[in-house]
Amino acid sequence: MSEQLIVRMNELETRLAFQDDTIQALNDAVSRQELELERLRRALELLARRQADLAASMPGETEDDQPPPHY
Repeated sequence: MSEQLIVRMNELETRLAFQDDTIQALNDAVSRQELELERLRRALELLARRQADLAASMPGETEDDQPPPHY
């Protein structure tokens, strides 16, 4: 093989190695974000349920409790 071809192959192998590392790092980041997103979804669902329970347990405004329209 020619010297120029060997140099090009070495450069391509180096670039491929860096790309593999980058892809793995991105995959790890996406995996962590997916876990965090699922944790946040569960927390939001819990908060929504607590808020709904709290709203249901509080005396709500009925039509009789509301001020007349001219207020």
